[in-house]
Amino acid sequence: MQILQRLIDQHTQGESTSVTTETAEGIMISLLYAMDAYALHFEKPEEVLVHLHSDSVKKIYTKGVELLHYYFEEAKQLYQDVKKMKLDVPVDAYNLTIDESLPIFMNNYNIIFEAQNTMASIDYPLATDNMQLQGVFYIKQYLERLLIETRFCHFFNHQDLMYVLTNFGRICRFNYRIELFNIFELMINNAVFSLISGSGANQVRISEVQYDRLSRLLSDCHGDKRANLINEAFDQLQRDLQTDQTLTSYINLYREEFIQRVNNAAEIDNFKMLIIREIEENEKPMALMLNENDRMSDIEIRKLVDCIMESESIVEKISLIRDHFVSLHDYLDLLNSGCLFDDEYNALFATFENFELAIFAKIVFYEELRGGIRNFFDIIADCTEAKSEWETYYIKFIKQLEDERIATVGHLIDDIDYEEISFY
Repeated sequence: MQILQRLIDQHTQGESTSVTTETAEGIMISLLYAMDAYALHFEKPEEVLVHLHSDSVKKIYTKGVELLHYYFEEAKQLYQDVKKMKLDVPVDAYNLTIDESLPIFMNNYNIIFEAQNTMASIDYPLATDNMQLQGVFYIKQYLERLLIETRFCHFFNHQDLMYVLTNFGRICRFNYRIELFNIFELMINNAVFSLISGSGANQVRISEVQYDRLSRLLSDCHGDKRANLINEAFDQLQRDLQTDQTLTSYINLYREEFIQRVNNAAEIDNFKMLIIREIEENEKPMALMLNENDRMSDIEIRKLVDCIMESESIVEKISLIRDHFVSLHDYLDLLNSGCLFDDEYNALFATFENFELAIFAKIVFYEELRGGIRNFFDIIADCTEAKSEWETYYIKFIKQLEDERIATVGHLIDDIDYEEISFY
């Protein structure tokens, strides 16, 4: 209690001897976190018991704080290593975690009063993570594993890395840039599948022919034989890439998870989401009619929105929009500006060609379209809620179209690549 009182005095800078219950509890948890750090650095439980009985609480706490400072410095160095090896990929969660979230921890971590607080929101998921850890223990482990995963990804050239990411987004029918997924998993998955198919460990590009062969082989295999094939491929991967002990151990942590995913895919005879295969030339997306490169300036947008708001004629409003708006980004700004009302939305959507309707369907029904499993008619029929007013009117408009046109829009959705669409 003396240590807690001293910490409270330090927290209030001597101006008060009391704090709120919440603050006192937080400081107490921080104190215990430091003491746990001291206990956890011993290798044997017997050693912990000896020191807990012989050392004073003050000594245990002081030593714990010293260890936390040491671990924090280690975490800072790991962060610098991660930054140096950072992958050049347009994956928001990965980039924001390294560029923004982790610096928040590095700049704000408070060992004395909030040692247990992780401080930052870490969005990028690891292949193997221990979410039970907190504070510097979690960040240090996260950085260690992120560094290992990044080192593995550097075995492959940038073109192959982008090839896997791009085709992953196309196969799953979502914008991979804004999704949460693990890059290491995608690369090691395809490397292992490549080895099983008879190619090299660094050959992550899988053709449609290889995909078909792998699907048949893994679906027809008995579970034990399938596991043996996978384990042999993992062993060969580690030999061919000459992975060090740290990387080898981490890869081994992922083995069982990988085997389970392959078994699950084999049960439903569908490896579509697991094996990232090459997209044939004739599957390339059509060029967007709403050109993202022709965006207007903010001033131009505001002037046009003001003109639209001032006009009392629906025909004039729609004419202004169709004559001046060509960028998807500008259309989204317009629709979110609140300058259209009721029937004006329908009048605008009625001027859209099927492909333009498909582009907006890709945005409005983003979550429902992920994975490409559900029928577009079913998606429209089941959709009752929307995130914004314009989306509500869009859903109403698309529902009242003739079935033949809805089917056409649904087919066109498959020809749109999310990489070409800006959601910002």
